[in-house]
This record gives sequence, C-alpha cells and structure tokens, in this order.
Amino acid sequence: MERIIEFALNHYVYVLALAVVTFLLIQELMDMLFNKFGEISPLLAVTKMNDDNVLILDVREPDAFIQGHIEGAVSKPLSSLSGQLPTLDKYKNATILVACQNGTRSASAGKILTKAGFEQVLVITGGMQSWQEDYKLPIKIITKYKK
Repeated sequence: MERIIEFALNHYVYVLALAVVTFLLIQELMDMLFNKFGEISPLLAVTKMNDDNVLILDVREPDAFIQGHIEGAVSKPLSSLSGQLPTLDKYKNATILVACQNGTRSASAGKILTKAGFEQVLVITGGMQSWQEDYKLPIKIITKYKK
C-alpha cells in the first residue's frame, strides 16, 4: 500500500490522467446505457427509408444543408430544434432518421427528440460525411434554403 501511495505522489500526472480517462469511459458507458435512441448505418437507413414511413431530419446549419443533403430531408438546425419541436408533433410515432455532418450533433438531437416523446429515433452513424464519402450515396443540392 505504501508503494502505491509513493507512486501516486511521485507520478501525480499519470494518476490524474488515469482518473480522467476512467471518468470519461464511465460517462460514455452511462450514455450508451441510457440513450433511448438507436444508431443506424447509412445503408440500413436507405433500406428503412424504402420500407417505412420515415422522416429524415437534417440538423446541420442551412449553409451545409444547401451544399448537399439526403433527398426528402427536412432541415431543422440543432441550434433551433427545441423551439421547432411542435412542428414535428405529427411524427411522434413515425421513424425519424437524424443526420448531421459527422454524427456528433445528431446524437444531441436524438436526446432532445426522445426527451420530447418521439418514440423511434435513429441516428445515422457517421452523418453526411459517411453517407457521401464512405457509402457514395446520392445527395440533393439546392440553391435556395426554405425554412
């Protein structure tokens, strides 16, 4: 026990780093256990889009949406998603596929949607980056943004 204490005192930076990494791993595990939304790959998302009544929700900012988005996607930027939830009420029981640029913002949107009572929320893993670059799936480019 004395050697452990001596090590901790002599190498406090390593001990602090271990504590931080352990905390982050536990936090990630807890997030995964309590998330009420799922994840779906771009290929499975295409299959889901062909089979079910699905809403594709793009949570990127308008300038990114204009440069290319999934055909039929609805743009609701994450920054204003909470205020626009009433416009999505008719999709409470439908499947909602959430896309962003690389998958990080869509996880936040998934939390917001499930907290608001949406039942079938799926986040597209890798976002539009994976959709375009990894899977080479088609996108739609527009010149004018409509709210």
